Amino acid sequence: MKRHLERELDKLRKKVLTLGAMVEGSIGKAIISLMRYDLKLAREVIERDHEIDHLEVEIEEDCLKILALYQPAAIDLRYVVGILKMNNDLERMGDLSVNIAERVTYLANQRGTELFLDFTNMWEKTRAMVKGALDALVKMDPQMARGVCAADDGVDKINKEMLDLIQDHIEQNPHEVKPLIHLLLASRHLERIADLATNIAEDVVYMIEGEIIRHRTEDYTRRD
Repeated sequence: MKRHLERELDKLRKKVLTLGAMVEGSIGKAIISLMRYDLKLAREVIERDHEIDHLEVEIEEDCLKILALYQPAAIDLRYVVGILKMNNDLERMGDLSVNIAERVTYLANQRGTELFLDFTNMWEKTRAMVKGALDALVKMDPQMARGVCAADDGVDKINKEMLDLIQDHIEQNPHEVKPLIHLLLASRHLERIADLATNIAEDVVYMIEGEIIRHRTEDYTRRD
């Protein structure tokens, strides 16, 4: 029974990592489409979202099957529960990528709003968080996961700076409110992706140590 459970858990891990790679790719394409106002790339993100949704459902069904058939305990139970939560967060990241791509479908036809905002730094920090969370899962490394959690403040700070810039620009260019709101939403979507990467990192810590560190920022860098 234990050997069968281990095989099922290994298959589950591979599927989640596949989902993570798909989502990471969608996020990258969505941000590049935003920075270049690339409609073709934006449509790719939107059209491929069903693949992410399909795999997310498949992983959830696998988790429920493992819980029903093998009744895992201790660390194995935490692993399956953690995967269930990560699976949902990854699918939401995919949805947020679609949301960013949908902003591009509007902004690509607008001019004058793309020059004063640079998403590069925010994107690089968010990408590093998503990659770090998935790497922490692969390596089952709680310290790496805590590093991802600690990095979230940097993305939040950039998002706040984006908000301030957009507010100032709206005051000076009230006729551009609609496209500026789309840019604000794109920044917010990227910030939410970073939040979800933090959730995944927190779940890695839970899987390994059985400790819930959500809302406990003092635990992000060390464990007493």
